[in-house]
Amino acid sequence: MKSPAFSVLIAARNEAENLPHLLRDLVAQEPVPGGFEVLIVDDHSTDDTARLVREAAATLLVRLLTLADQPGSPTGKKAAIRAAVEAARTPWLLFTDADCRLPTGWVRAYAGAVDRDTAARFISGPVLLTGAGALATLQGLELAGLVGVGAAGIGLGQPTMCNGANLAYRRADFFAVGGFAGNETVASGDDEFLLHKLHAAFPGSIRFLAEEAAIVRTAAQPTLRQLLRQRVRWASKWQHYQTRAPQQLAVLVLAANLTFPAGAGLWAAGLVPAPVVGLAWAAKLLGDGLLLRPVLRFLGRPGWLLWVPVLQLAYAPYALLTGLAGLRGGYEWKGRQVGGK
Repeated sequence: MKSPAFSVLIAARNEAENLPHLLRDLVAQEPVPGGFEVLIVDDHSTDDTARLVREAAATLLVRLLTLADQPGSPTGKKAAIRAAVEAARTPWLLFTDADCRLPTGWVRAYAGAVDRDTAARFISGPVLLTGAGALATLQGLELAGLVGVGAAGIGLGQPTMCNGANLAYRRADFFAVGGFAGNETVASGDDEFLLHKLHAAFPGSIRFLAEEAAIVRTAAQPTLRQLLRQRVRWASKWQHYQTRAPQQLAVLVLAANLTFPAGAGLWAAGLVPAPVVGLAWAAKLLGDGLLLRPVLRFLGRPGWLLWVPVLQLAYAPYALLTGLAGLRGGYEWKGRQVGGK
């Protein structure tokens, strides 16, 4: 069989509720020269995930891989991605998550980017959080900021962050940099660790796909408890960064978001006048607004800009809590206890 042009790789664990939506989105993709295949890796699911994938083969070029059948029966997203990369038959690999929704032009957007820029080796795409209510809006605003910072870093030639729900890279380059070697024991970071390794090996080859047709959507966490669990998982990888740029960025973000509470404390102690504290916080809000305004317009959520002051008030304790919890390295995710000290 002639190999397709792209492989869409998805790790899934107990995603029977979400997979039907994603599979329909994949069936509805606009055609691309050479076509694409889909590989879904079942990470020891206990629901109907595997059955849904097998049934989808009637309308979609999809293959099911199961980690239970792999040597050693490994677990986790990195093991799932590694198995999918080894089984893929194409030079370019596209990644998303099982709980995401894809626009009909998603694959075509990446195909166009690859065709236009033959020097690209890693392409990061935008992700939009969806949901109703204040908690979902604040999560969406936070992620929009991360998308903006990630895109800016790539544009400046200092890539620091990306999102595994929407990215692509060359299959050969995964093996060229040793895949996840060096961070196999870190459950999180299947996206950013590889980004940093590829940037070190192939400077100037990282791109950001700023196209509306490439925006992947995923639901915000419905409760504060689930949100904190997810963010602790994200934060658990920060201490394992091997390059200075993402480490410096993490410290800078935390320090900047301590502007208001630290200033308020200094004012309460009589050490700093209130106008100075107000000016510092206003400067921080202005900087956030300048970064977020074009990002939110691109994502179709300009109204979220009004929530920036609210997020700023909540962000300092939230960032400290998740950051310190992330240093412990342990968290629960998808029914598993991961890591811990």
